[in-house]
Formats: sequence, structure tokens, C-alpha cells
Amino acid sequence: MFWKFDLNNTSHIDQLLDREGVTLRELMEEEDVLQECKAQNRKLLLFLSKDHCMQELVTLITEEPPADLEEKTRFKFPNIACELLTSDVALINDKLGGDESLLEKLYHFLEQEPPLNPLLASFFSKTIGNLIARKTDQVISFLRKKHNFISLVLNHIDASAMMDLLLRLISCVEPAPLRMEVLNWLNEERLIQRLTELMHTGRDEERQSNASQTLCDIIRLSRDQANQLSEVTEPDPLLAVLESQENVAELLKNMFEGERTEASVVNGTQVLLTLLESRRSGLEGLMDLYSQGCERSYTVNSSILCAIEPHLKDFQQLLLNPPTRSAILTTVGVLEQPLGSARLHVARLVASLLQTCDLSICQEICRLNTMDLLLDLFFKYSWNNFLHLQVELCVASILNHSENLIPLFQHCRLVQRILDAWEENDKNQAEGGRRRGNMGHLTRIANTVVQNLEKGLAHSQMNDLIKELPEDCRGRWESFVGETLRETNRRNTVDLVSTHNLHSSSEDDDMESPFPNDLSIQQAFSDYQIQQMTANFVDQFGFNDEEFSEHDENINAAFDRIAEINFNIDANAAAFEACCKERIQQFDDCEEEEDIWDEKEINYATQIKSRSRYSTWMIYSSWTASFGDTEVSSSSSWGGPPQEGGEGPQDTSWSSFTDCIMLLMTLFGLCLNYGNTFISVYPLTFTLQHRVQPD
Repeated sequence: MFWKFDLNNTSHIDQLLDREGVTLRELMEEEDVLQECKAQNRKLLLFLSKDHCMQELVTLITEEPPADLEEKTRFKFPNIACELLTSDVALINDKLGGDESLLEKLYHFLEQEPPLNPLLASFFSKTIGNLIARKTDQVISFLRKKHNFISLVLNHIDASAMMDLLLRLISCVEPAPLRMEVLNWLNEERLIQRLTELMHTGRDEERQSNASQTLCDIIRLSRDQANQLSEVTEPDPLLAVLESQENVAELLKNMFEGERTEASVVNGTQVLLTLLESRRSGLEGLMDLYSQGCERSYTVNSSILCAIEPHLKDFQQLLLNPPTRSAILTTVGVLEQPLGSARLHVARLVASLLQTCDLSICQEICRLNTMDLLLDLFFKYSWNNFLHLQVELCVASILNHSENLIPLFQHCRLVQRILDAWEENDKNQAEGGRRRGNMGHLTRIANTVVQNLEKGLAHSQMNDLIKELPEDCRGRWESFVGETLRETNRRNTVDLVSTHNLHSSSEDDDMESPFPNDLSIQQAFSDYQIQQMTANFVDQFGFNDEEFSEHDENINAAFDRIAEINFNIDANAAAFEACCKERIQQFDDCEEEEDIWDEKEINYATQIKSRSRYSTWMIYSSWTASFGDTEVSSSSSWGGPPQEGGEGPQDTSWSSFTDCIMLLMTLFGLCLNYGNTFISVYPLTFTLQHRVQPD
């Protein structure tokens, strides 16, 4: 019975608490102290909430432990103290949030000189963040009395934990009226302007990066919360400042004043890109240009674009003269002048600006010949697919603007560049070289041009521009579209299963294994390789849930797809038959009867066949089974033979039953794995047959 086992042991912590003079450190040495705390152990909670214990817990997470302690145990007690303080127990929350002396002790941690210990900073941030969510009124009231709170937090912004603290103030305060009070307080403290100032080129790179990430997170959080509100409320003051023309202009000024470092360009551009994400519906918006044009493009606050436009020439200059970078070794050789993150972010910014469909912005980009420079980089850095995608998006955006087409076809010579690059790649491959890394994106660009020529928003003007090409170029283009590009598209859409079928019928395959190749993985890869990347792609990726549903109406769903797989059976049938005859031992019905209770070694002969492309397990063991009128039997695994002539009682031992089930499971697995076939069982052989399709 259950009470025979001592499953209700009293915790050793209770025994310690019963002892007079027990210390907090002794309790923290116990492995289950945190578990007991979260389990609302009353005696433990009363002890922890004592004044001297709470003071000691706060001290542990705010003061550096002695340096002479062993490193692996130095932060053991601070970590346990943080977990206890943030265990979300009402008694501890009430004590910590209601005792101003404890809050003062916590706040004193911010008054240290930078840099803070990153681990202690994370303990501090987690503890304050828990109080903001659980004891909101008390903590917000306390912090608002501290006039230097925001200054101290920004002074330590190089610690990522301070970023988390600011974001908790913005996102974890409830209810809505109190949250708006906090936002107005932070706005009065000029939080956004101070973070923008940290983006100056002369600032420390770590501080720049954390300030940039904080601004990006504030933008996304503010927009998400605004979208979730069902009723109209007053606008978010922090977001209003972030989107204002004055603040964006200040950000750009800080980026380009003084020496232009890669860090300042990248961090500042990330904020601009986040501002340009407004109202974009996930990842679908990224490729909308290919199918629906700019009418479905997202909208952006015009003040942001007005602030960016005067600085487009500065971004253009970055493409021409980027911050210097040393040579790097890549898988295709040494790159003397890498593209760099600065130029890649400029390309991302140009693509985002073009997708806004703002006429003034697009005209300025065309006037500066920015696309000509990006195309130069596209062909120069033929292995940088991150750049290739951005250039592809730029081309797709311009093709939807009739007023911006002329520079792309005349000055940038898009058609000629496509043809020249294709011919150079073909020549390079013919000489034994490798295919260039940008050919996939170049194929997509060429297809985008063709699609817009046929049914794009500006197809008539595009056709006129094609007709204006020199006669030899026009002829090359028509030949390229009608032959080369069409053949490339055909090859790119070839079903992988079809090519695999050709290989699976080779002589080598026939000799190695009697089984057809397992195409299920190939089919799955083929299915999902062509899926579009959408916002819910992660939820949809993988097999359809219905294929594994246990409902009666869907039980045949997996079998219905078997007919879609096709491979040659004839080439493998003979080898399969031969292998089965070789592997399955012939049954001897003439052996004398033995005592089934004699001790005898049980031997299951298991044959395993593996290959690099797939693995198939074939299990053969002694078995007894009856299929219709045909009886197939062998000696029992216990050593006893069947009765001669099929007379006498059949062996019904559990061993025989298990073997039979094992065999049936093996056959069932083969039916699942090997397509539109089934396996019939006869006395001594297996025959692989085509499944008969119903009329």
C-alpha cells in the first residue's frame, strides 16, 4: 500500500526553523529553500519577512561579494536571494514594497559609479521589475520622488539590465490611467531625447548600441499597445516624440557629426528602420511588391520621411566611402574591402524608403543615382546574399513607379547588366568555375522585370523602354527571356522526387538493397521548400495536423498521399525476392517434439541494413501466424516444433503472440514507408505488389 512508503517526509527546513538561533545563510544552504518558499511554507515565509532577513537579502543582491571567495560559489547566495525576493509571494512583495528603508537600500545600488557588476545589475533589475508589476503604486510613487532616477539609469545604460528596467516601466504598469501617468512622467524627464543624445558618434559603442535597442523596443512596444487598445485614448507621448521630425533630425545629426563610425551608422539606422516599420503586417509586407504593387504598402508618419530626405546624400556618401574595415578571410577567399554593416544597413534603409512609395523620397533617390551604386555593389559582392535581397526589393519597388522607371532602364542599364552578368557566369562555369552566388537573386530580378512587362502597373511604359533599347540588346533580351530564363525557371521548379526516382533505379541501388528508396523526407523537403515565408510560418511549418489526427474521418489522410509517390518496382522486385529467400530460414517440420519447458537460449536473428541516404530495419524472428487458409509456422521460440501436418494444438504462448505482433508491425511500417505498394505474406516468401487503385 502507498503508506508503506515514506513519501511525506517533513522538510529539513522545518526542523531548522524549530531550532533556536537559525540563520538565513543556514536556510539558504538547503536545496529546497526556494521550492518551500514558492509552496507557501508559512514558517519559512514568516522567518524570511523579518526585518533583519529582508535587509540581508537586499544587501546580497546590491553589494559586491568578497573577492577572495571561490568564483563558482561567489554569487551563489546573491542568486538565491534574488530568487527568493522575486518568488512572487505576497508576504515578501508586501514587505519589500511597503518598507521604504528597503526601497532606499535597493535604490542606492544605482548611485554607484559605472560600470556596475552585470550580474548584480540583473538581480537589481529583476527585483525592481517584479515590484513594478506587483506593487505598482508604492514603487512608482517612490521612484517619482527621486529626481535623478532617469539620469542614474541612463548613466548605467551600458548594462543591458538597465534597458530591461526602462522597458518594464513602459510595459508592465497597470491599469491604463496609471500607465499613462508613468509615460507622461518619463516624457517630462525627456527620456527619448536623452537616449537620442547617446547615439552621438563620440559616445561609447556599448552605450550607443543599448540606447539604440532601447529606442527600437520602445517604438515596437508603444505601437503594439496602441493597437491593442479597443477604445480611443490619448496618444502615447513617448511615441509621439520618437516620430516627430525634430527628434528624427536630431538622431540623424548625431549619426553624421564628427567621425562617421560604423557603430553610429548601424545603431542610428536600426532606429530609422524600426520607425519605418509602422503598420507593416509581419513578414507578408516584405514581398507584397511582387504581387500587389504599392497600393498595399504600409503607411509611415510623413514627419519621419521629411526628416530623412535631406540626409539621403549623407547615406549616398556612405555607399561611396564607407568606414574603413580590414580584410577578412571568407570561404571563397580573402575579401580585401568587405561590404561592411554600414553599407548593408544603408541598402536596407533605401529599400524601406522605396517601399513607402513616397514620391519625393523616390525621386531624390533616383536623382542621386543611389540605385546605380547599389547595383554596382550587387555585382561586386556576388556572395553577399543579404545585400542581394535588399537590391532585389529596391528594383521591385521602382518597377511599380512609372515616374521612376526611366533612370533604372536608361542610366542604370538594368537589362544590359542582367544580360552581361548572365553571360559572364555562363562563361565562368564553362571554364570550370563555380556559379556566382548572386545568380538566384538575379533570376528573381529578371522574372520580376518580365512579370511587370506583362501585367505590372507601368507595363506600357516598360514596354516602350524595352523597345528603345539598341537592336542587338533587344534581341539578346528576347532570346534570354524566351529560352535561357524559361529553361532556368523550368529547372528550378523540377520536383526533387522525380530526379530522385531516376537515381533510385540505378544498378547500384538494386544491388545494395531490395527496398525502394524512402522518399518521404525528399517529398517533405520539396513541399516545404516552396512555401512562402509568412507571419504564421512557424505555426504552419511541418506536417499538417490532420495527417496525424486520430479522428475517424481523417484516419486515411496519410494513406491518401501514398498514391502521389511513384517509383519503379520492377527494378527492385527480383532483388527483394532473392534477399528474402536468403534471409528467412527454411522451416523444418520434421524435428522431434521437444519439451517446451526445458531451459533453452532464446535467439532472435536480427538483420540490420543501413545506407547513407536512409536506414531500414528488417526484423526476422521465429514466428507462428495464420493468414486465411495458409498456415505459416516455424519452431517456437521456446524450442518446441509445431505438430506435423498441422494437427494438434497450436502454440499459443506469449512469445509466439509477441513475435506475430512484431512481424505485423514491421509489415505495417513497410506499407507506410514505401509508397503505393503493399506487402502480401505467403508461407516462405514476401512478394512486393502494386497497390490496386479503385476505379
